[in-house]
Amino acid sequence: MVDENGGTGLPASIEAAWGIRRRPGKGPRPGLTLPRIVQAAMDVAEAEGLPAVSMSRIAAELGVSTMSLYRYVAAKDELLMLMLDAAAGPPPEPPPGLDWRGGLTWWSRQMMAAHRRSPWTVQIPVFGPPTTPNQLRWMEQGLRALAGTPLREDEKLGVMLMLSIFLRSQAALLIELETAFHGKQDDTEVGAPAGYSALLRRLLDPRDFPAMHAVIDAGIFDSGESDEEDFRWALDRILDGVARLFNE
Repeated sequence: MVDENGGTGLPASIEAAWGIRRRPGKGPRPGLTLPRIVQAAMDVAEAEGLPAVSMSRIAAELGVSTMSLYRYVAAKDELLMLMLDAAAGPPPEPPPGLDWRGGLTWWSRQMMAAHRRSPWTVQIPVFGPPTTPNQLRWMEQGLRALAGTPLREDEKLGVMLMLSIFLRSQAALLIELETAFHGKQDDTEVGAPAGYSALLRRLLDPRDFPAMHAVIDAGIFDSGESDEEDFRWALDRILDGVARLFNE
């Protein structure tokens, strides 16, 4: 088995992802590499969902013993971190000339697209602050968008945390709704199911639910607003709040 921690204090598999540690040379099966293990795990997650990912299942996919995987990754949690990093990939370069708001809007759209491409990523637990290469590259790019603003460094980091939480929760909600309404995970627009307003009218007494009836009467559930419109509205409100910090 690999050492739990390398010279940086990180798990050896994370050090290997950074290219600062080689895998142990004694005993590993020829052709078995950390990237192959991570890719096999991602393939299982894409095909069957994250719950299907286990060390024994990945070993079976690769035709090796479960114990042989532990020469490369010490625990399933490490494997999940590496899967998330590989799925995100390095962030694409933003278009030139964007101001802070345009830069964060572009960054947020790219992050949302990454979540939607690999829906299982939003099910991976948060193990702590990012330590893997691509996750930190994404953070670097977001922070660069704020480089010319008057925000303090802790405020910039707070903005990135707030956006990351919003994007992860928004992606998770859309993925769950797509699965519930359509039985699949794709880019189909989702919203209130047909007849939802009529159902609420039957269920809710306006004397007990006056605020809900005001929404129903306004036709909100029948408006057909797209996921994109909902996403942009929420993101704009977050960025409006960031802009107000500039004058505090």
